[in-house]
Amino acid sequence: MALFHCNFHSEVLGLACSMDVILPQPTMSQIGLTGAAGAGPHKTLYLLHGMSDDHTIWQRRTSIERYVAPLGLAVVMPAVDRSFYTDMARGPRYFTFMSEELPALCRSFFPLSEKREDTFVAGLSMGGYGAFKLALTCPEKYAGAASLSGALHMAGRAINAEDAWRREMENTFGPLEQLAGSKHDLLHLAAELTASGRPRPKLWAWCGTDDFLLEHNRVFKAHAEGIGLELEYSEGPGGHEWGRWDEHIQRVLEWLGV
Repeated sequence: MALFHCNFHSEVLGLACSMDVILPQPTMSQIGLTGAAGAGPHKTLYLLHGMSDDHTIWQRRTSIERYVAPLGLAVVMPAVDRSFYTDMARGPRYFTFMSEELPALCRSFFPLSEKREDTFVAGLSMGGYGAFKLALTCPEKYAGAASLSGALHMAGRAINAEDAWRREMENTFGPLEQLAGSKHDLLHLAAELTASGRPRPKLWAWCGTDDFLLEHNRVFKAHAEGIGLELEYSEGPGGHEWGRWDEHIQRVLEWLGV
């Protein structure tokens, strides 16, 4: 695998940005790795970090580079601060950056496929929310989305927020009383998609039974079942922890079938 650390200026955000990119590379002398790569364009996974983390966290806490080495899959890991991958009420337009500017920039830098069937998004915690938000809002761009311990019911979580957390959520989403039924509400986005006739990305979600976001995941699962939205869902032992995410990102890669 080839690893690139990229710093660039985002016109959408008006900020200097960072991302790490793993590209497929044939390997003959890297001990313990069997690389697979063609000339491209490569299938691509946008892999999203959680709150308080950054573009380096998946490599520092998991063996993602080793897991994708034999797959011929490119992995793009951008930094988005604490934005919830959202066009913030009081802050930069991170959703527009993620859904429009970043893919275009990456494809101009690297030989990445533009095909929907070759493009996937996954993330943990805040990144699980971001992955589902991107896929449900822009289903023509993503063939699949996966969430690990995702914050999948932000309308329920944010409305009960207090003090500093509430102020931060208001800076991100706007008035919290208006979050339910808005473009920031995954339940609303899922219902809109099922009624629209647009293509439906395949969805996968896992959460630990000791995770504080477990009820978020169960609410989304029940909602998906109620509206007829296909979702592969599972729970298992564990909390909000990297040991479980390292284990289950391997399941995500198997589920993608790349």
